[in-house]
Amino acid sequence: MNQVVVGGVGMVPFKKPRDGETFDKMGERAIRAALADAGVDISVIQQAYAGWIYGDSTSGQTVLYGVGQTGIPVINVNNNCSTGSTALYLARQAVQSGAVECALAFGFEQMPNGALSLSYTDRPSVMGRFEDAIKTKYDLRDDVPFAPQYFGLAGQEHMDQFGTSRETFAKIAVKARTHAGLNPLAIFRDPITVEEVLNSPTIVGPLTRLMCCPPSCGAAAAVLCTPEFARKHGIASGVIIRSQAMTTDTPSSFQGDMRNMVGFEMTASAARQVYEDAGVDPYDIPVVELHDCFATNELICYEALGLTPEGTGEKFVDDGDNTFGGRVVTNPSGGLLSKGHPLGATGLAQCAELVWQLRGAAGDKQVDGATLALQHNLGLGGAGVVTLYQKVDA
Repeated sequence: MNQVVVGGVGMVPFKKPRDGETFDKMGERAIRAALADAGVDISVIQQAYAGWIYGDSTSGQTVLYGVGQTGIPVINVNNNCSTGSTALYLARQAVQSGAVECALAFGFEQMPNGALSLSYTDRPSVMGRFEDAIKTKYDLRDDVPFAPQYFGLAGQEHMDQFGTSRETFAKIAVKARTHAGLNPLAIFRDPITVEEVLNSPTIVGPLTRLMCCPPSCGAAAAVLCTPEFARKHGIASGVIIRSQAMTTDTPSSFQGDMRNMVGFEMTASAARQVYEDAGVDPYDIPVVELHDCFATNELICYEALGLTPEGTGEKFVDDGDNTFGGRVVTNPSGGLLSKGHPLGATGLAQCAELVWQLRGAAGDKQVDGATLALQHNLGLGGAGVVTLYQKVDA
């Protein structure tokens, strides 16, 4: 199997829906940035994988054709909030297997205002099995979108089982804003306080509005290739994908534990596969971009990824082990909570951030001396993708 080099990455600043460009313009700019970062032309790309949710079929071709019409296969990917990482996963497989020497993964989203909602009411719901399982324990509200209900109830169950406080989730939201203040590509860069987070409108369980990620528009892209291709084309990225795993739901997702319903076991399983494959201990990883769509999920993911033992997430936060000066810097970009969450772009924006970190090119948010970096991207319904990156001699 081929080693996979991340030859180039690019992203555009994330924006609120009313401030964003159209998806084709954002996607084109992200692709051009990734190609320029790698120092190659679109003509060398042999396959492309496009991630998006809000759009018509073949939206990926619409974006790519703005860069060049080269006749290559373009595969469109839609996998809920893990869409970007799913595109990355497929591009990595194509290169690793030897099917191609160079592939492009890109993701984009032109989101509407407001919370996520399901698009079709005239057919079975993709969340129907989850709703049936939840309704054995809880009454779902018609006046609140499904995602914050799921993640809010998961946070409530963590509180009930481990005594976690609402203030802990608020501290995570504050940390996200602090990190985003160092990131010119993030949406929400103004600092907030624990009191402001707790006093913002309550959604479900411990969740308040400032613990929820915003609807966002944006795009990101990555060029993947073999080491031989990189040498031939003068690509000196210095970053490889050391290991990657993708998981979907098992029966545990439907057996009453809200944390599993929002991906705890999917995440834990993918992380275990990556650590075992790479021979890496999670305590050896200094920087992580994880799926903090809600502050409750960030804490749940600390434990699912093995960054801290199950039930110790609150201590992990209180000790400052999740930020600069602590044991591992989580979401130095500001994460989904503050950088933004344009669904199809999120996984590839995480990739870009971690490649910059390993190159030592992350600016004010640089994690000093990082040689390993972990990415976690999650989609309900469900799919979890965990990716381990490593710095190597360019």
